[in-house]
Amino acid sequence: MFQPVGQRPDRGLRRIYDSPETTSNSDKSENLYYNLNQAPCCTCSKCLYLWVMTKQGIYSIIFITAIVILLGCKTANTPEPLPVTQAFGPPTPVQVTGYSGHIMEPFISRDGSLLFFNNLNAAPENTNLHWATKTNDSMFAYQGEIFGVNTPELEGVPTMDTMGNFYFVSIRSYTTTLSTIYQGRFNNGVVTDVRIADGLSLLQPGQLNFDVEISADGQTVYFVDGTFGSGPVPLTSDLVMARKTNTGFERLPNSAALMQNINTDALEYAACISADQLEFYFTRLSLPVTASSEPIILRSSRAHVNEPFGPPVRIATITGFVEATTIAPDQRSLYYHKKENGQHVLYRVSKR
Repeated sequence: MFQPVGQRPDRGLRRIYDSPETTSNSDKSENLYYNLNQAPCCTCSKCLYLWVMTKQGIYSIIFITAIVILLGCKTANTPEPLPVTQAFGPPTPVQVTGYSGHIMEPFISRDGSLLFFNNLNAAPENTNLHWATKTNDSMFAYQGEIFGVNTPELEGVPTMDTMGNFYFVSIRSYTTTLSTIYQGRFNNGVVTDVRIADGLSLLQPGQLNFDVEISADGQTVYFVDGTFGSGPVPLTSDLVMARKTNTGFERLPNSAALMQNINTDALEYAACISADQLEFYFTRLSLPVTASSEPIILRSSRAHVNEPFGPPVRIATITGFVEATTIAPDQRSLYYHKKENGQHVLYRVSKR
C-alpha cells in the first residue's frame, strides 16, 4: 500500500516523520494530540496526514498510507527493465462473500483455510484486521474483524506461522516505543497475548518498520526498514531478515548480503516467502513517484536458505496497480490485491 506522498509510499500504516527540532523520545510523549487533516501532498490532494503536536508545535507528521492506496491516489512505477517470467497463468478474481469493502495486504494461512487482510487505510475508515474462511480457491466467506488486535489506530499487514503465532503492524505506541510490529496468538478469530515483537525496531526516531512476513516455521521474519528525514519524502525502503530468539528476534548479520539482489534505490516492500524459504516475492516501486506510477510484483529464488536470493524477475500476468502477494499452501498459487475503479480487490494467479 504505497502512497504518493512526495516520492515515498508505505505499506499498511501511517508513516511517522521526525523533524530536526525533535531532541528526545520523552519530548515526543508530552501533551500529544492528533488532528486529522487533508494534505495537498500529491496531485490529487487526497493523501491524508495526522499531525502529532506538542506544546512547542508540530514535531512530526504521520502519513496515512498502505502501499499506494488512499482515496484514489495513484502511484507510479518506472522500474529499470527486468527479465519477465511467463511461469504464471492469467489472473482470476477472488470473492469474499459477505464483505464489500477494500481488501488489502492479503495473507493466506499456511494450511490454506483462512484469509487475513486489512481494509482501506484512509479516513474516515478505521484500518483494522479482518478474516475469512476458505470456500474454494476463488472464494472465501467473511467472518468479521479479528478480535483482540484492533484499536482506533491503524492495524494492518497480517501474517501467521503454522503454529498460530500472529504478527501485524500497528502505530498504536510508536511515539513512546518507536516500534510498530506486534505479535500474538491467533485462535478462531481472536488474538491473545498481543505485544511488541522485540528486536526488530532500530529504536531510532525517523526509522519505521512496516510490512512484515513470518516464515511458515516461525523462525525467520521478513520486514521493511524505512528511513525518513525531516520532510515528507522517505529516504529508503529496504527488506530485512531477522531470526527468532528466546526473547524475540535479532537481525541476521548477513541480511544485507542475502538481500543484495533484492534491495535497490527503488522502494522494496510487501515480502512474501514460500514454505521452504527458497522463493521470495515482493513489490517494487521506482522513484520518483508520479501520478501515473504503478508498482510491480517480482519473484526471486535461491537453491539453499543460506544463499542470497537471486536476481528478480517480473511476473508478466500480474499487471495494473498491484501489490502484496501471499502464497498458497500448494506453493504454486499467489494472491494479491489490485486497485480497480478505486476499489482494492483480490486476485489469484497460478503457475502453469
